[in-house]
Amino acid sequence: MPRGVPKAGYRAPRGSRVATKAQDLYAVAKPKVVESTETDAQISARLTERFDILADLADAAISGEARALIVSGPAGLGKSFTIEKTLEKWDPNGSDHTVVKGYVRATGLFKLLWQHKDAGKVLVFDDADTIFFDDTSLNLLKAVCDTTDKRIVSYLSEGKLVDEDTAMVIDNRFEFNGTIIFITNYDFDAMIEKGHKLAPHLQALVSRAHYIDLAMKTSRDYMVRIRQVIDAGLLKGRGLTVDQEKDVVDFIVKNQAKLRELSLRIALKVAVIRKSDKKNWEATARVTCCKN
Repeated sequence: MPRGVPKAGYRAPRGSRVATKAQDLYAVAKPKVVESTETDAQISARLTERFDILADLADAAISGEARALIVSGPAGLGKSFTIEKTLEKWDPNGSDHTVVKGYVRATGLFKLLWQHKDAGKVLVFDDADTIFFDDTSLNLLKAVCDTTDKRIVSYLSEGKLVDEDTAMVIDNRFEFNGTIIFITNYDFDAMIEKGHKLAPHLQALVSRAHYIDLAMKTSRDYMVRIRQVIDAGLLKGRGLTVDQEKDVVDFIVKNQAKLRELSLRIALKVAVIRKSDKKNWEATARVTCCKN
């Protein structure tokens, strides 16, 4: 792995510049509790349409027709799963695509872009939002997402960067012909509209890339999506009876205002507890999955 690309799961130290910016952005990603005129069926149809479009865009990215794609949606509700399953089906050995999660420095980003510069290569940044906090990284991203026939990216520094995998010196200027995908929890449209300090940079990226917002803004949207995925078989093969699956859904519905998060991860956690079939399973689920 190139230097400057820490392992998945990296978290910036509390109080650091990156952590402060991440906290600032988090408020934009939180679900809202608002009244809606849509029925659950209408919400479900809207979400199904968005995820179908996401699957189509993933195919377009793999083929190179969509050279840059930004996927925006809340955490734990299936956006990464859709992209990664499409990529695994296309490239099961992982020879032509890389998924990067966690902190990425500008030098690490430049190395990754060089490694994926050829046509047919796909580079995915999944919740690696620190790349949006650095001006150098943002300028590199704008270059590789551009709509021009030739996308030239440059990193002009006094030192030489080396690709550790091949021991080759990386050109400080090259043409990028690969595809780049961003998967993020942040709502770029909302941040641009509110005049967030990153708005000019995000607007530039949206202008250059295909942007899809998965349209999950409210707690009700989240609940409909969770039910949708459970109905599609999320809990199948996990050893639960039909009645136990219903208990999982009923628990989430009843406790949705208290849950630590509304996500598919919570559904899986509750399912593990319900599968134990102990009499006090609900108490265990409340203590471990709900806020005190």
